[in-house]
Amino acid sequence: MYPSEHVHEHERGLSEQHMRPPPPADRRADFPHLSEMQTRWNDNDVYGHVNNVVYYAYFDTVINRYLIDHGGLEIEASSVIGVCVESQCRYLESIAFPDRLEAGLRVGRLGTSSARYEIGIFKEEQLCAIGHFVHVFVDRATRKPAPMPERVRTALASLIR
Repeated sequence: MYPSEHVHEHERGLSEQHMRPPPPADRRADFPHLSEMQTRWNDNDVYGHVNNVVYYAYFDTVINRYLIDHGGLEIEASSVIGVCVESQCRYLESIAFPDRLEAGLRVGRLGTSSARYEIGIFKEEQLCAIGHFVHVFVDRATRKPAPMPERVRTALASLIR
């Protein structure tokens, strides 16, 4: 007999409830920066929706586009760069090509050499996915943690909510 067979029906329902957290209350207005994202034909998988790994590309794109446009990041020349050390995504609603999306960006935590970004993927007003992405800023040559450049820090500070 497997251990799960010893669970009473009412307990099984409770454990399933605890596994599925309530839907997030985040809205577009909760993200100080919004960036348009266009789904592409090749984003869809055999199930007819955007494949889960593509969401991480959306996260990476909105973050790095913001760092380039507002923080002065030069991806090929900056002596200090951000490397991803953690990411997570919670999928709420399916999206597919040719949906037009917006990626909302905010900063949940800003350290000396790290930042925790929070990203919402929206189709119109509908939150379709929410996640986070942590950058540790490192010296490009040594890959050792380094303080983020002041212009990057200033740009990210404006996204703290």
